[in-house]
Amino acid sequence: MAFDFIKTVLLAFPKGFYTSIKHIFKKPVTIQYPKVKRPMAPRYRGKHYLEVYDDGTERCVCCGLCAAACPADAIYMEPGETEHGERFARIYEINLIRCIYCGFCEEACPEEAIFLGHEYEFSDDNRDSFIYTKEQMLANRPKEKPFKKIIRRVRRIF
Repeated sequence: MAFDFIKTVLLAFPKGFYTSIKHIFKKPVTIQYPKVKRPMAPRYRGKHYLEVYDDGTERCVCCGLCAAACPADAIYMEPGETEHGERFARIYEINLIRCIYCGFCEEACPEEAIFLGHEYEFSDDNRDSFIYTKEQMLANRPKEKPFKKIIRRVRRIF
């Protein structure tokens, strides 16, 4: 028992002190988070956004492929038609609590209407605020530059 005490004092303490002293002289890796944000990886998938055409109309035609491709069944949509016969998503909702951010909806969309951005700060204390509607995804989309390369298709007017 006395040997264990001597072993602890003579061996373990100096080893711990050496580790602490060794890290004192290294540059700290702490980031001042709210003021300075880490750059995200290019493949990071975060908050959902809906894209619009250059004339301001929405790209989503409510084909349902993104909802079918979603393994978590987090996308709910109802189609609608304009007076010209063009389809649009009358109701488009994504439940972010169920979403696993896999990006299958982004890959399945033939119109390239939905994409996942790099925003990762969307916490809240109310569960109902995690159901994003079409209006929320259209209003909060990044306007300066898209995160993914979008192949712009010209909107055909019949």
